Amino acid sequence: MLDNLTNRLSGVIKTLRGHARLTEDNIADAMREVRMALLEADVALPVVKNFVASVKERALGQEVMGSLTPGQAIIGVVHEELVKLMGAQNDALNLAAVPPAIVLMAGLQGAGKTTTVGKLAKLLKEKHKKKVLVVSADVYRPAAIEQLQTLAKQLDVEFFPSDPSQKPVAIALAAVDHAKRHFFDVLLVDTAGRLAIDAAMMEEIKALHAAVKPVETLFVVDAMQGQDAVNTAQAFNEALPLTGVVLTKLDGDSRGGAALSVRHVTGKPIKFIGVGEKLTGLEPFHPERMASRILGMGDVLSLIEDVQKGMDQAEALKMAKKLKSGKGFDLEDFKAQIQQMRKMGGMVSLMEKMPGQLGQLAKGVQGADADKAVNRIEGIINSMTPQERAKPDLIKASRKRRIAAGSGVTVQEVNRLLKQFEETQKMMKQFTAKGGISKLMRGMKGMLPGM
Repeated sequence: MLDNLTNRLSGVIKTLRGHARLTEDNIADAMREVRMALLEADVALPVVKNFVASVKERALGQEVMGSLTPGQAIIGVVHEELVKLMGAQNDALNLAAVPPAIVLMAGLQGAGKTTTVGKLAKLLKEKHKKKVLVVSADVYRPAAIEQLQTLAKQLDVEFFPSDPSQKPVAIALAAVDHAKRHFFDVLLVDTAGRLAIDAAMMEEIKALHAAVKPVETLFVVDAMQGQDAVNTAQAFNEALPLTGVVLTKLDGDSRGGAALSVRHVTGKPIKFIGVGEKLTGLEPFHPERMASRILGMGDVLSLIEDVQKGMDQAEALKMAKKLKSGKGFDLEDFKAQIQQMRKMGGMVSLMEKMPGQLGQLAKGVQGADADKAVNRIEGIINSMTPQERAKPDLIKASRKRRIAAGSGVTVQEVNRLLKQFEETQKMMKQFTAKGGISKLMRGMKGMLPGM
């Protein structure tokens, strides 16, 4: 979402690298570009003014002197100010309450509240080992209750039944009573949204808040709304004692200024960001990591967390033993590696979090195209016999034609897969040799489907 801002800021820093030192003139030029980049990204004007003034003041100060080049000096100041703008550090959910800890979700219709309830339930259940109950107090939107019930079933989380004929406050109070009697750790309450802010909606959400007394009141906002996201956040903040914000659809194609504006305007921390439709797509918001990604420095800590979360430890150990014994890396292993990558959010998602050129490579690959390419690779391997997967050298012209027909692709695509496999096999050999990790990283470009 923030690619355009990243490119503009990278251009500013590149320009400054051509100067011997920072002067008032070249700082003024750089700040003009930064200001334009932020405004184009739909960052709120008061936020832009404050940000540019802070960066300019610090850049002209003594703290950027010494051994730093102008480019290094500016990138350091911009990074620190971006972190400060977005909240300095991650604010975790405060669940330190007499169980059940009640979390009330508020926001406009279409912002992704119900999906976020599902994602948050999954996170609390799997990462924090909490016993979670979910309830829908949305009696207006058709199928809202059924949607949450379906999500709860998928996640194996308990759902408290409700009915459109009931009053929202009555539903919420009954759910609180059930959660207390059955010793639930957390109760997530999904509320009704509207297409726009109206008095009836605000009165209802205030009444719900007063009735259940939540420990957390989270405002769910669609990052693709741009400036409107900030305005609605402000309106909800005036009506409710919000404790945090969840930004959804941060992987969309809009300009993403809400991520930089909403903390400053509301004074409330961004606690989570939603990416993608999958129920795993909810991440704690870390301002310093987001600032690094915006400046093209990557997000290595999130990358490590993704790998640890998605990696099957038993499979990894099995693979390591196999490589060490010299048995080699076959097509079955290649398929297993692709499946592990899918669990971690896909190759593109991982590459985007890598610093420098590796992060830039991911921008040349469309997520949907990469997913299709991965599906094709799995289909081709599934069309092979166990013997062919173990010994790919057996696959000659007639076998290639059979495999192509079985997987619905061309012979050229089978050839391409075998070539990709050979490259990966070489890298796996290098990986087990001394200094292999750097060679593995250099070789990753050729593994990217769709490039």
